[in-house]
Amino acid sequence: MEILSFQNIVFFVVALAIAVCSVLAVTTGKLLRAATYLLFVLFGTAAIFFMLGYTFLGAVQLMVYAGGIIVLYVFSIALTRSDKDMKYKVSKAKLFSLLATTVVGAALVLLLLFTNGFALNTIPLGEELPSREVGLALVGTDKYQFVLPFEVVSVLLLACMIGGILIARKEK
Repeated sequence: MEILSFQNIVFFVVALAIAVCSVLAVTTGKLLRAATYLLFVLFGTAAIFFMLGYTFLGAVQLMVYAGGIIVLYVFSIALTRSDKDMKYKVSKAKLFSLLATTVVGAALVLLLLFTNGFALNTIPLGEELPSREVGLALVGTDKYQFVLPFEVVSVLLLACMIGGILIARKEK
């Protein structure tokens, strides 16, 4: 019988915290609490990146998601003054569609896991790509480079900010 290492114990604790906070984020009745639970999920994801030795991805996770996105959510909540209870009754049809969507999504994930190989051999285990290569891949326009998704995300965030301001300015 193998004794768990400290790293494995920390991983299981962080994974459990991510799972619990994920469930709480979507089941809580208060919007600000949901944003706080989401913040904990994003911190946990950054912790996993750091544990795997991907310091660049962990730092990006902390700065972009845990920093920027959560600040955007909190400002949206503050601008709309939405501290009301979000709980509502779910009809049987919606519950059935939720369960069906979950089963189909799980089946697709399992199908992809068992039929496709992953790029495990492209990056040697324990080595991190240099930040220069990651940066060039993010802003390049060639195949497998990400300038278009980066710009799409920036336009999406701008649209969210404008939408939040318009909702806050509505006269009731």
